[in-house]
Amino acid sequence: MRDLPEFVMLFAAGFGARMRPLTNDRPKPMVEVAGRPLVDHALDQTRSIPRDQIIANLHYKPKMLQQHLDARGVKTVLESPEILDTGGGLRNALPHLGNGPVFTLNTDAVWKGPSPIELLHDAWRPEVMDALLICIPLEHSHAYDGTGDFDIDADGRLNRGQGHVYGGVQIIKTERLSEIEATTFSLNLIWDLMLAHRRVFGLSYPGQWCDVGHPAGIAVAEALLAAEDV
Repeated sequence: MRDLPEFVMLFAAGFGARMRPLTNDRPKPMVEVAGRPLVDHALDQTRSIPRDQIIANLHYKPKMLQQHLDARGVKTVLESPEILDTGGGLRNALPHLGNGPVFTLNTDAVWKGPSPIELLHDAWRPEVMDALLICIPLEHSHAYDGTGDFDIDADGRLNRGQGHVYGGVQIIKTERLSEIEATTFSLNLIWDLMLAHRRVFGLSYPGQWCDVGHPAGIAVAEALLAAEDV
């Protein structure tokens, strides 16, 4: 039987600097797209996961987001006094995430297509993978102006490069978090340890994805959601 993840970690603690001025009075996950907070669009991707197995980290303007998530049955973990970044935030939440691999999900994107959570679940092979990341081909990305984060080789392994954007959703084993001495650190440090052993894989997303980490992405995301399915 495969060692499948049971829990989802929602990253919701950030300051939302790229989204200002909309985040002057609210955390970024509470910024609305098509009449709904971004965090609800993220939760749409977790329909196969019981709500009591979803944990969100909070830091910036946490009260509004905590009340919103409490009403939806999502557990929250407050990072205080300092924000811990993605790696530190995941490690801080481990007491709530069980002992196996976990899904992590960013809350600043909108998806149109199959659930990335379900795609990862079906493709996970823990005997060869320490992490499996959803990667977006540049031609499937919207409101994104970079050149990508990774290349995917013929075996599905990832290398730092261009052509695919990390979509903000993954399955990751958490054991190596204990190897980092810093309290505040990015998941990039963990990926680098895993990449060195060729145990990071990517799954190319077949649908459409929009970066909503900045104000210009809102209108693009709303148009994407409103467009007729191909």
